[in-house]
Amino acid sequence: QVQLVESGGGLVQAGGSLRLSCTASGSIVGTGAMGWYRQAPGKQRELVALVQGGGGTNYQDSVKGRFTISRDNAKNTVYLQMNSLRPEDTAVYYCNMYIAAMGGRSYYWGQGIQVTVSS
Repeated sequence: QVQLVESGGGLVQAGGSLRLSCTASGSIVGTGAMGWYRQAPGKQRELVALVQGGGGTNYQDSVKGRFTISRDNAKNTVYLQMNSLRPEDTAVYYCNMYIAAMGGRSYYWGQGIQVTVSS
């Protein structure tokens, strides 16, 4: 059984910073792409940032230059450093990983963590 646990969310004023972390645990053999998604009230879940197994990254246009995604393969962890936060960044943030485990390969989701940016 693989589990993803997120941490680092909370309430911050506009212009502030937060760092999200997501760690996978279980019978993990290897990991592929890791990403962060977010879902605001009344909106669909959207991709925020993605880091491939080889280290290549992709970002949603609205966060380019403000957010940085990184990974630590030894710790099965993905990070999202969020700077210059805006009220429109307020959402529940979810991590997603492609994981090869003892039972097979699949995408896994974290439980979600709230990020609230006040104006």
